[in-house]
Amino acid sequence: MPQFPGARLLFSIDPAVSFLNHGSFGAVPVAVQRAQQRIREEIESNPVRFYGQGVVDRIIHTRRHLAGFLGADPEGSALLANTTTGVSLVLQSLRLESADEVLLTDHVYGAVDLAVRRRCRRAGATVRSVPLPLGASDGEIVARLRSALRPGKTKLLIIEHLSSATAKLFPVREVVAAAHEHEIPVLVDAAHVPGMLPVDVSGLGADFWVGNLHKWAYAPRGTALLSVAPPWRRKIEPLVVSWEQEEGFPLSVEYQGTIDYTPWLAAPIGLFTLRTLGWEAVREHNGTLAAYGQRVVGAALGVDPADLPEPGDPEISMRVVPLPAGLATNSAEAITLRQYFADKLATEVQVSGWNGRGLLRLSAQVYNRAEEYDRLAERLPGALSAYRP
Repeated sequence: MPQFPGARLLFSIDPAVSFLNHGSFGAVPVAVQRAQQRIREEIESNPVRFYGQGVVDRIIHTRRHLAGFLGADPEGSALLANTTTGVSLVLQSLRLESADEVLLTDHVYGAVDLAVRRRCRRAGATVRSVPLPLGASDGEIVARLRSALRPGKTKLLIIEHLSSATAKLFPVREVVAAAHEHEIPVLVDAAHVPGMLPVDVSGLGADFWVGNLHKWAYAPRGTALLSVAPPWRRKIEPLVVSWEQEEGFPLSVEYQGTIDYTPWLAAPIGLFTLRTLGWEAVREHNGTLAAYGQRVVGAALGVDPADLPEPGDPEISMRVVPLPAGLATNSAEAITLRQYFADKLATEVQVSGWNGRGLLRLSAQVYNRAEEYDRLAERLPGALSAYRP
């Protein structure tokens, strides 16, 4: 496993905390923080000049840079605040009627589920969820989703590229192809993919693909990219109309007056940092360390190694460990338990209640070390024994 001595010094993370939850909000390198601050200072030195002269060109330039990294068409992509913003844009642009449905999986991210349900409620449409076992093979996933499609009724299929709660990689290309057999559009929620896994967005063939760069690509929070296939681009309308409305997608979506563009404009420094560290080495380090953490924590909780979910790719830098039955069975309980770990163990992890079972999600980043997972494994059983929700 490649080592990154001193990598923690590249970040501002509290040295008193074991930060094993990069996947939730990322962690911005100091160099990227400073680049963003320099842009803020530039704005404040003359806001009229910044917003009135050249900001549009800088947005376009940045978008081309980030889209190129992801293998997406720059002319069919838009910078956004986050993945759920992109999902809402797509949902708003769909013409849903009372006889229609949107198809999800039971691995869907909670905020995406809420957005879909609100949109369908307003349109009188239906939301349907397809259960996919945690250990389902790619073939089984494609077969289950194919059989769930209802041509003429299913107006959109939303599939996770890499799920948040379960850290499972999905066979996106094959799912897209299956849906397109019936001319059903597909939206890919790729919140965790940019910076973690190589991706050729255009090659996936999805109608819509959206991912965050502020998780694993070292961008400031508030940086995401929505890629839209050519037939849909004229149908994408911004959630708020601003001065570039007549330019159409993507600029009509990106330019929103006096919003804070500094996360986007500093994002290329995040990619520079990633490449300077060596992206292949970062992926190998993170994937190997996450797998190690899953093994030692799973062993500490008495989980059979065969019951530790495999994510689907060795370079995936998030792994989940099933918690003892009865713990974190829903979102509210999961939040309480996560906070307990933070307070009791000075350790940040993610806890999710998925299908009535608590899942502990461990992330790995270059600033993490094996002994952090060892220490968690040593102290976790005792902390759970003392836990009184």
